[in-house]
Amino acid sequence: MENIFVITAKGHPNIKSTHKTTLEITKENYLTPRGDCILGISANKSMRDFPEEFKEKIRNSDKITVEIIVDNLKEVIVGKGHRDLILNHPTDIVIRKSEYICPRTLFINADKGAKDMDRKLVDKLKEGHSLIFKIIL
Repeated sequence: MENIFVITAKGHPNIKSTHKTTLEITKENYLTPRGDCILGISANKSMRDFPEEFKEKIRNSDKITVEIIVDNLKEVIVGKGHRDLILNHPTDIVIRKSEYICPRTLFINADKGAKDMDRKLVDKLKEGHSLIFKIIL
């Protein structure tokens, strides 16, 4: 059976989506021009909201998929969990191409970073459109 956790977030005029190795959504309700990996702000959930059972499945998963959906556009990012993932950051959820682990890390070895996102999708986020961030195990 597939396990799915869905988070919603909003776009912002300062979204750049140019970071090479990370991608992030946050519960913060603002974004400075320095946040080049952030795709969405004002997220309705953080990793603290994940059920403990879901966190365990993330840690033990060889394949984690995130679908980012904005209107009729969809990006799919695939990576993997790690037994040392902390998964308890109160505001930020970060996908990483690297193997770096901190409380913000959702998964590692991702096949895409922020710069790899479809530019049409990024443009919609810059216009303030909402996104759906669907974690699929």
